[in-house]
Amino acid sequence: METPICPTCSCSLIRLKISRDKAETSRYKGEQYYFCCQGCVDIFIADPQKYLQEINDFIVCPTCLAEKPRPLAVKEEIAGREVYFCRCPHCLDAFRERPDYYINRLEWS
Repeated sequence: METPICPTCSCSLIRLKISRDKAETSRYKGEQYYFCCQGCVDIFIADPQKYLQEINDFIVCPTCLAEKPRPLAVKEEIAGREVYFCRCPHCLDAFRERPDYYINRLEWS
């Protein structure tokens, strides 16, 4: 369950309600990256390695859509999958009530 994060500003494109067809894109070393705006693409192009390193281990909480470094997140195994949450107990409780809703919400279209 990979959720797109703008490499430059570290924002979840799902939280920003930016669909795959509306996201700005840029290629680096044969890989396509998605961005929230052209300004972030322009900044990224100047030093792509720096920005990719910064978001290398980021997750998006499926409940509140907050972006977090993985070491600051809480991991739960759900249906054989590792799912990471922000540290808010409410997010995990809400997720447990409606797991399918929150998992489906993270699917980027």
